[in-house]
Amino acid sequence: MTILCSALAACATAPETGRRQLLLVSPAEEAQLGLKAFDRIKREHQVVRRGQDAAMLQRVGGRISEVAALPNARWEFVLFEEDSPNAFALPGGKVGVYTAILPITKDEAGLATVIGHEIAHAVARHGAERMSHGMLVQLGGAGLSAALGSDAGVTGELIMQAYGVGSQLGVMLPYSRTQELEADELGLLYMARAGYDPREAIAFWKRFAAYNAERGGAPPAFLSTHPLDQRRIAQLQRLMPRAMAEYEMARARR
Repeated sequence: MTILCSALAACATAPETGRRQLLLVSPAEEAQLGLKAFDRIKREHQVVRRGQDAAMLQRVGGRISEVAALPNARWEFVLFEEDSPNAFALPGGKVGVYTAILPITKDEAGLATVIGHEIAHAVARHGAERMSHGMLVQLGGAGLSAALGSDAGVTGELIMQAYGVGSQLGVMLPYSRTQELEADELGLLYMARAGYDPREAIAFWKRFAAYNAERGGAPPAFLSTHPLDQRRIAQLQRLMPRAMAEYEMARARR
């Protein structure tokens, strides 16, 4: 009964898409976790603070964050010297981009695709959602009640599940793919509203698909936390009329 009442009380709706969500973590607690994690990442990894790439990140991040509704966000965009093409966003408005993804993004519009996608994860509270599902999957029963208690907080294991790779096939991984496609949709709208041509999102994902193909291709869909490139490109194409309308309105305002 406690689990059912807690779950029903924590039902929410994702922005823009209207997808129903289960959120058992408060926005304040989630943001605090994000701030702590980002501080640790900055201590442990090399930060690029100067140069054209760092300046471009600040420009693009600033424009995207202006159109993304994230209450009480403390926006910070950091470029990390890393040899894997990746980016991430943590609750509270903390965004990290790896230098290795820049040859694939190529320009500001390509980078806007990536940043829009990552900010969408934060706005839609995907981390808190994954933590909530992790509570239900791993703890259950009295364990869930304890995790929701005022003194219990959220365990480090759940944090790793939320911002890392899910560990249970058929539960956490397919759920993550849903989040990725949702972040694609929101990110496309954000970049369009910020005045970046949303058609460049398709161009970026095609470049990323080519990058994957050169290295043996992406893992099978059922083993991946990300949708296959072809699937996400097809979704972006379906969403393009709405995104273009947003883009034209943004251009008219500038």
